[in-house]
Amino acid sequence: MIEHVHPSDLAAWCEKMRAHGQPIVLDVREASELERAHIKDCEGFQLVHIPMGVIPPRLNELDPAQPVACMCHHGGRSMQVAAFLENRGFTHVANITGGINAWSTQVDPTIPRY
Repeated sequence: MIEHVHPSDLAAWCEKMRAHGQPIVLDVREASELERAHIKDCEGFQLVHIPMGVIPPRLNELDPAQPVACMCHHGGRSMQVAAFLENRGFTHVANITGGINAWSTQVDPTIPRY
């Protein structure tokens, strides 16, 4: 089952998941979006950027046993990627509810909203 994690709760989710390996935040936005707004502090997780459209051919870059929290602009694309990962055997998958937009309001207001 895909968990829904608010940005303000991500640190707790990462701590809970650490028993299964180093958690990653998988940012599935396009490079142009990443240039506009991105997470600056990666404490507690590894940040990986793979745009949604190239997840299938790059799936081998991800470990199905590693905890993965997917993020996009508002949460729609990341939810699709989370479901894709879960259907391919990933066992610890979450969607960051509200995406980078919510991250800006809940965690780091210096991140531009777009």
